[in-house]
Amino acid sequence: MNTRRWMRAVRWYLRELTGESAYDRYCERHRRHHPLAPVPTRREFQVLRTFHQETRSHSRCC
Repeated sequence: MNTRRWMRAVRWYLRELTGESAYDRYCERHRRHHPLAPVPTRREFQVLRTFHQETRSHSRCC
């Protein structure tokens, strides 16, 4: 049982570290707020996320 808990913690940490869970959270939020609209694909999400990060001037260091 302790090993299972440890493996879940490692999986959670890796998903947070790589950004994998960000897409899952986005899909959940999108379905709640826009139930009739299709959910963007992972690729579309990454494009939107990159565009958003690049257009926000205070999100970059230089």
